[in-house]
Amino acid sequence: MIQAPDLPAWAAIIVGTLVLLGAAITLTGSVGLLRLGTFYQRAHAPTLGTTAGMACILVASALCFSVLQARPVLHEILIALFVTATTPVTLMLLARAALYRDREEQVAAEAAGTRKKGDTDLPA
Repeated sequence: MIQAPDLPAWAAIIVGTLVLLGAAITLTGSVGLLRLGTFYQRAHAPTLGTTAGMACILVASALCFSVLQARPVLHEILIALFVTATTPVTLMLLARAALYRDREEQVAAEAAGTRKKGDTDLPA
């Protein structure tokens, strides 16, 4: 079932490097999620890490199976298109929902006259 012994050494090195690079980029995005302070900052790092890391891993997968089957295997292109299209849209929807929530909290605080120290006006 495992076809790795059939993979030529040059392809195995390239595939291994791309998988490790993709994993490192994704890990960097995850660390950014933990280290950054606000929701808006936290939303940015994993989005970039996911997209770039996914691209490296999908290129490695396409190369591996293309070499093993001696023909181009392009199923990974569909995966890349869907992830690349949905990740930014999801980020935008989450950011808009958070901005709406923050504005509602600000309006409620102003109506009650209890603005917190350090609160700043949110952009319009």
